[in-house]
Amino acid sequence: MKHLFLIGITLVIGASNAGAESVDKGYAEIGELRMYYERHGDDVEVEPIIVLHGAYMDIPSMGDIIPRLATDRTVYALEMQGHGRTNDIDRPFGYQDLADDVFRFMNQMGIKRADVVGYSMGAAVGFFLATDHPDKVDQLVALSLAYDLKGMQPEYLQMIPMMTPNMFLGSPIEKQWKALAPDPDGFVPFVEKMIRLEHEPVAWKERVWGLQSPMLLVTGDADVVTLEHSVELFRLLGGGAMGDMGKSLPKSRFAVLPASSHTAIIRQPELLSQLIEPFFQGEYTRGMFEK
Repeated sequence: MKHLFLIGITLVIGASNAGAESVDKGYAEIGELRMYYERHGDDVEVEPIIVLHGAYMDIPSMGDIIPRLATDRTVYALEMQGHGRTNDIDRPFGYQDLADDVFRFMNQMGIKRADVVGYSMGAAVGFFLATDHPDKVDQLVALSLAYDLKGMQPEYLQMIPMMTPNMFLGSPIEKQWKALAPDPDGFVPFVEKMIRLEHEPVAWKERVWGLQSPMLLVTGDADVVTLEHSVELFRLLGGGAMGDMGKSLPKSRFAVLPASSHTAIIRQPELLSQLIEPFFQGEYTRGMFEK
């Protein structure tokens, strides 16, 4: 979910996003933050998509989901504070601050409204963006999101108190981070901030109730978020009732990827695009009693 660090995140680091679509690269000056972004795809007369990466990640490690989404949409992929080519600043990591950065980026780029796809930490940032700035988010795709820390797997909860920067030193995460970071010597302070974020309280039920944007919630059947918690979140979004009863299905949707750990979710771009595209289009398979 959201701010996740798992040792297995190294399976994601180093993935590459390939594709022949046009890509514009640049920086947005947001206060002291110099946010790196890429715009994939050609300009089209529909809302763009904003893609938000997971913790310790960057645009390349999001893999092929970005070019797949950009086949008929304009996609803005961002690198958040301290990640990738975006500098770190004298500010702790917090979901509200990171969401405000995205909000300011959208205003600076003249993006009135967008669909948002967020993975892990990026899913939480997208969730905060949608609840703090509901006029900015049309539809939200949350890949592995929990609204309460109690919804995380016991193994993960046991690992949080044991996290130290030394766990990261010499890892593929450090190598990938230093390859792109504006200040390669800032890795340890960056990790210290990320660890502090892991200890922040997570209890966002009231935000779920206030969410106006339809959400596609995607989880793995072996995710860091428990299946029970994901089902509970979907029910809070209005889902889980029986269909075929003459009522319209809720706009929010829920998908469980089979044989998929947390880090395996983002490594299935073809399957993800098959879920995301019809969600954005409002398409679904009609039951036998629906016209």
